[in-house]
Amino acid sequence: MALGGGVGGGDSTMGAVPEERRKRNGVELRELWRKAVLQQILLLRMERENQKLQASESDLQCRRLKLDYEEITPCLKDVTLVWERMLNATGRSKVMFETEEIHTAVGQGVPRQHRGEIWKFLSEQYLLRQEVPSAKPPNIDTPYKELLKQLTSQQHAILIDLGRTFPTHPYFSAQLGAGQLSLYNLLKAYSLLDPEVGYCQGLSFVAGVLLLHLCEEDAFHMLRFLMYDMGLRKQYRPDMIILQIQMYQLSRLLHDYHRELYTHLEQYEIGPSLYAAPWFLTAFASHFPLGFVARVFDMLFLQGSEVIFKVALSLLGSHKPLILQHENLESIVEFIKTTLPNLGLVQMEKTINQVSEMDISKQLQAYEVEYHVFQDELLDGPSTLSQSQRVAQLEKTNGSLRQQNLDLLEEVQVAHAKIRWLETRVDGLVNREVELQSEVKTLQQERTELQQTVSRLRDLLSSLGVNSPCPDQENLTNTSYNQ
Repeated sequence: MALGGGVGGGDSTMGAVPEERRKRNGVELRELWRKAVLQQILLLRMERENQKLQASESDLQCRRLKLDYEEITPCLKDVTLVWERMLNATGRSKVMFETEEIHTAVGQGVPRQHRGEIWKFLSEQYLLRQEVPSAKPPNIDTPYKELLKQLTSQQHAILIDLGRTFPTHPYFSAQLGAGQLSLYNLLKAYSLLDPEVGYCQGLSFVAGVLLLHLCEEDAFHMLRFLMYDMGLRKQYRPDMIILQIQMYQLSRLLHDYHRELYTHLEQYEIGPSLYAAPWFLTAFASHFPLGFVARVFDMLFLQGSEVIFKVALSLLGSHKPLILQHENLESIVEFIKTTLPNLGLVQMEKTINQVSEMDISKQLQAYEVEYHVFQDELLDGPSTLSQSQRVAQLEKTNGSLRQQNLDLLEEVQVAHAKIRWLETRVDGLVNREVELQSEVKTLQQERTELQQTVSRLRDLLSSLGVNSPCPDQENLTNTSYNQ
């Protein structure tokens, strides 16, 4: 009760204000305010760092998601070190490496984690070796971000094909996910850069392969390189004339390299257009495993567009016994379209090795000329078409010829530029030759003077009766000449 009374009573000592509740002065308040501000800044910094960490983790997960495919040529550690040395070279974009070293490295394998950067490196080496740059439109250097701000008339066609491009790959499978949005941006930007091609079916697969290994803007630059510098854009033009020529060239290659297979396909009227058109328009990306497609792109950046012919020829030739077993059109086409792409890892690697050793550039040029000659003969020969059909055919042929003339004009301009460059180089070599001849004359005069000096010295020594060792004139002459 005493305690209770004490507590319940109004004792002034029990009701005193605690120390922590006392009124603070200005200095203490400023110190508390400073601590609060510092703590808030620290919290904001921690939040930003957490966001960066989450973004980096997200990028790492995205990168792993992109590179989710099986390699067919595992890259050994020593080969990876060779690639890293070349990629990390000082002033890499201006240094021309040995061609043999690059070919050997590509043949031994390309590390998946560095593949995108290696493609950029191979494109740089290709441009360094181009004595005359390829013809390009005036808007070729329009920044990627500027193109993204514009509208394209190809939007509907691009949107339709987004879901059809690598539909089973986790990076592209989500509807309007990160992969599909990047693919849309890339195809939209290219359609604005190249209005003549715009957007063509098959191009989305080429762009998709690039996006799996590169960031969006770098993928755009590599797509532009493949289309203009490597010449792939010709096969995507609306008239498809180049694609028709390519089908004829592949048929002729089969005739020359695999006659039995060619005869078997001709027996059932199976032309390359029935099975090989998607191979050329998608660089094999629409039907073949990504590990194999990545190796095809390695070779494409290294050797150019004729790689697609080499791969097609190697695939058909290596499966010739199996194809010959099928004896009707449907089963042959079905085998080539569905069974052949599911070849094993050993066969894939064998195909790539064969491609690196083949050289068919001269045959391709000859077959293209042959195609145009046949087209002219067909046009000049007797026709059973009606007048309107004949006019339509002539208009189509004229359009094709106009386009071919433009292509030839472009080639002539490149040839003229190369000739001018060679003439300039010859002039430089002539001037250098004149300079060297002048230096030779000067050296010859010095040699003559040295010989005269040696003769005088020997005469002087003889007159003085000194028999000091002195090299004979011939040895001194040879020594001075070598020096």
